[in-house]
Amino acid sequence: MRMMPFLYFPEDKTEYIPAVITLIIFMIAASIVMYLFYKKSKKDEKKFDEQYNKKIKESKENS
Repeated sequence: MRMMPFLYFPEDKTEYIPAVITLIIFMIAASIVMYLFYKKSKKDEKKFDEQYNKKIKESKENS
């Protein structure tokens, strides 16, 4: 069985270190971005709820 020419598995496993470091950096960055999206979403939800409740109150008072 012949290995595919596009697959490369180095004998010296230290060649994996830069790839692992890059992967860790990107995973940390992705986690931070997801946290910021979550935080912004919660803030927007709260703002929307306040505006919605204000409009409901105004419409009930005008009725």
